[in-house]
Amino acid sequence: MKIGVPKEIKNHERRVGLTPTSASELVRRGHNVLVETQAGVGVGASDEDYRNVGCDIAGTAEDVFALTELIIKVKEPQAIERAMLRPEQTLFTYLHLAPDAPQAKDLVESGATCIAYETVTDNHGGLPLLAPMSKVAGRMSIQAAANFLQAPNGGAGLLIGGVPGVAPAKVVIIGGGVVGQHAAEMAMGLGGDVTILDRNTDVLDHCDARWGASVSTIYSTAADLERLVTDADVVVGAVLVRGHKAPKLVTAEMIKGMRPGSVVVDVAIDQGGAFETSHATTHEDPVYLVDGVVHYAVANMPGAVPKTSTYALNNSTLPFILALADMGPRAAMEANVHLRNGLNVSAGNVTEPNVAEALGYAYLEPEAAVAALPN
Repeated sequence: MKIGVPKEIKNHERRVGLTPTSASELVRRGHNVLVETQAGVGVGASDEDYRNVGCDIAGTAEDVFALTELIIKVKEPQAIERAMLRPEQTLFTYLHLAPDAPQAKDLVESGATCIAYETVTDNHGGLPLLAPMSKVAGRMSIQAAANFLQAPNGGAGLLIGGVPGVAPAKVVIIGGGVVGQHAAEMAMGLGGDVTILDRNTDVLDHCDARWGASVSTIYSTAADLERLVTDADVVVGAVLVRGHKAPKLVTAEMIKGMRPGSVVVDVAIDQGGAFETSHATTHEDPVYLVDGVVHYAVANMPGAVPKTSTYALNNSTLPFILALADMGPRAAMEANVHLRNGLNVSAGNVTEPNVAEALGYAYLEPEAAVAALPN
């Protein structure tokens, strides 16, 4: 199979879809890998590194899209990239379509087969291709909060861990999944006063068993959410509904009730955000103020640590990429229900139910869409 790796073009996005090590696995199996020049520079991988493992180097993204069958990316295709997709191509990347109607429209109109990392599942009910970046984003959320709590950066002038004789910052984490647990790990490591809110009692039991009295676990009722958010110095939005828009759990009124200089970090912004006051920001311009509260809502947080992020992501995506290349998209998805669950758009149809519901598209069962693909 001809596999293409374009250079990422989203703002300050330095990750790459395939590392040279991952690309070499495909080349060893007889596949042709075409990498856009400088695609790996953000992770320290030169064109020569790719050539040394048998890849070809393309001068432009247009060449990559024109000459390959399977496109491997990290972030959702930007408008200029979506315009280059063809019906016979398969795209494998993060998509986050539910809050992004223009992208969904373009992918539907492209006729391409579009598989989203974030809706691929596993035997344990998890999201194995989202988890690596959720771990990174969870940890980064506390780094960002610590930075923007500093007075020169617009914050209240607090140290998360305090010092002897001075209380630590109150850190409230909404959602105890992968993002929430990694945020909690970092916040506790810095000495913060950490509370995790969730509505899944199994999640709360797990957090309690893991950390005991070092973290407070609270069942998330509307009253407790408002009470804890308005008294917090840091709030991390770490909620996820697979394939759907994130619920707006923190209202504008709650934000108004927070202390000036408090920081909110919306890790759910890729799915539309968990705060009513959120809008996506970039690494170039990461924060803004609403009612004196600092909002950090960078839509590609792990892009700031591209080496860590790319290698962690490739560890999880490579088995699926090998299956798509070795077997072809139809056979690979017929053989693996978890990969099939990643199918969001195929031949002009929306095949992810939450995306269809969020954006008003007719829903086609992925089994039917896969059966219609060419062998």
